[in-house]
Amino acid sequence: MRIAVTGSIATDHLMNFDGRFKDSLVVDQLDKISLSFLVEDLRIHRGGTAANIAFGMGCLGLRPILVGAVGEDFADYRSWLERHNVDCDSIRVSEVRHTARFISTTDRTQAQIGTFYTGAMVEGRDIELEPIAQRVGGLDLVLIGPHDPDGMARHTEECNQRGIPFAADPSQQLAFADGELIRTLVSGADYLLTNEYEAALTEQKTGWSEEQILGEVKVRVTTLAEKGVRIDRLGEPPIHVAAVPAERIANPTGVGDGFRAGFLAGIAWGLTLERSAQVGCVLAVYVLEITGTQEYELSTSGFLARFAAAYGDEAAAEVAPHVQAPRP
Repeated sequence: MRIAVTGSIATDHLMNFDGRFKDSLVVDQLDKISLSFLVEDLRIHRGGTAANIAFGMGCLGLRPILVGAVGEDFADYRSWLERHNVDCDSIRVSEVRHTARFISTTDRTQAQIGTFYTGAMVEGRDIELEPIAQRVGGLDLVLIGPHDPDGMARHTEECNQRGIPFAADPSQQLAFADGELIRTLVSGADYLLTNEYEAALTEQKTGWSEEQILGEVKVRVTTLAEKGVRIDRLGEPPIHVAAVPAERIANPTGVGDGFRAGFLAGIAWGLTLERSAQVGCVLAVYVLEITGTQEYELSTSGFLARFAAAYGDEAAAEVAPHVQAPRP
């Protein structure tokens, strides 16, 4: 199954300040603020929703097609993704912009000052899917993840026009999009993926009820954090999948991307919706237990052991023939 993953590709530059921002703020001088903070550590992590999802799929043995826009500074990141089985040949390289970047400083109280540079991501609107489909022999599914809003709308329109099945994953863009854009991004989707808050935001901004949304999409997948996942279809009883217990919690960033990667892998393997969601939940907990959205390591035996512990040996036996993670 040929799956294209569109969306953001970025790097995260994370720093920690061993103090409190508020101690440096003068309330009646905020209109003239000029501050700098001395930090002793800098962690650079690969990120971006589409890249995170494609990475996870690649770690499970699939070869997803990553679609997005980057700068000429992407060379090392490209090499990393290609080593993890991601097809990067359809990524647009900007001649004038750098790869999107998030720069964040966090103080000892977990207060955070951050800046997001969209950079080359804005050129996602210039990417057409048909040449990609021709290059790989057709597309069976396109995940339309958050990036440039015009680019998301263009990919959605093209999928609808060409009859390409797609999964809508508007994610962070829901906060900025109006109801008309959200309705455009959702209508006709084979899958709609959101977390619980985003699901409520979708209903609020579109003015659609739960039933109306199910009339627009075939499958609605809602992640519920520690409560697991709920899958809804029109006229069908909901499917509930429990979350996988974490051995430790390091950082929640990218957990939703990990779930999507596992869920799409299950769909690509022809598994049921329940099994696919279970694969997603297992991969999500790997992300939760580390800092950095692509820093986890998988082995086939380790992944299947956690799957069996969470969902039983019979369920694991259905998944086992498909997982092709690196051996321990």
